Amino acid sequence: MLMKGLGQRYVQYINRTYRRSGTLWEGRFRSCLMQEESYVLACYRYIEMNPVRAGMVEHPAEYRWSSYRVNAQAEQSALIKQHSLYQALGEADGPRAESYRELFRHQLEPGLVDQIRSATNGNYALGNARFTAEVESMLGRRATSGKPGRPKQNL
Repeated sequence: MLMKGLGQRYVQYINRTYRRSGTLWEGRFRSCLMQEESYVLACYRYIEMNPVRAGMVEHPAEYRWSSYRVNAQAEQSALIKQHSLYQALGEADGPRAESYRELFRHQLEPGLVDQIRSATNGNYALGNARFTAEVESMLGRRATSGKPGRPKQNL
């Protein structure tokens, strides 16, 4: 009971302080299996631009919980382990951060944003046809969204 009351008061404090409402973690956890070599940096950009798209900040570096400052400004953090594809952007921190900032000079294509959202919201695989077919074979279930409605019966 003590922890429940403490948690409720904390949520009220956060909601009042940041002029928001609801629980701190609304909705279910969402994720997707991703073809790394084709999508990891796009997903980095998608995630780090979420606070900007939500109107919370004007630039991803302004969001306190973003990894943007580590990736694009070479800040050090014991909490963040960089992906090998990110590390391949440059041999040293400075050039790597500059290459990463360059990615943000262009918006993600709307189709790619839709693909990421669809895969994440539907718990589908994010990748090319070969990748999704391989995932479907391994899992024995559909790994991409299908047509709406029931499958047609073969009579």
